[in-house]
Amino acid sequence: MANTLLKVKGLKVNYGGIKAVKGVDLEVHEGELVTLIGSNGAGKTTTMKAITGTQPYGEGDIEYLGKSIKGKGSWDLVKEGLVMVPEGRGVFTRMTITENLQMGAYIRDDNDGIAADIEKMFNLFPRLRERKDQLAGTMSGGEQQMLAMGRALMSQPKVLLLDEPSMGLSPIMVDKIFEVVKDVYSQGVTILLVEQNASRALGIANRGYVMDSGLITMTGDAKQMLTDPKVRAAYLGE
Repeated sequence: MANTLLKVKGLKVNYGGIKAVKGVDLEVHEGELVTLIGSNGAGKTTTMKAITGTQPYGEGDIEYLGKSIKGKGSWDLVKEGLVMVPEGRGVFTRMTITENLQMGAYIRDDNDGIAADIEKMFNLFPRLRERKDQLAGTMSGGEQQMLAMGRALMSQPKVLLLDEPSMGLSPIMVDKIFEVVKDVYSQGVTILLVEQNASRALGIANRGYVMDSGLITMTGDAKQMLTDPKVRAAYLGE
């Protein structure tokens, strides 16, 4: 069995008096594309934030590369290869596309390698090359999503967390984003994908988890989950 890169054990997160995450267990093995699906407010984004050190949590533990990362800051986790593309993209709007990509490599000092990887990002996202000197804030939502993904890849992640990458995008751009996720995965990056578009997410994933009201309610092979009547009724509109 492949190495377990990421393991969430009994995770509980409270916002004030609200229990947002109520005891989540999940794991991601090396070389997997795992998706976490569920309705709005299920606790998916909160779980992702806890994993990446941007949301404190009380009970439970998160292990990365076999060691607890509880209390570690996101800065340290990026250095160790655990990187998230947040919901809402979060690009640096007053910087150019090229400058945003350079910011993604802030933990690196191999200038030739950084230049080569920027070229790789331009090959992966040709639209970014066309607009490389444009300010990120003037781009469309889909273009900003591509840039956010490219910026994250510049840090050479071992595990890439994607939080709702298709949210608010046109159908054509959704197709493009899912193509890119598959492409990045095929290049050997392990991925944990949170996505409201359950059918698309399960269609490209190896395994899936369903989250509802702060709990994992189902897990299994992604292709089998696509045909599960309960999943289809709750998340695929059938």
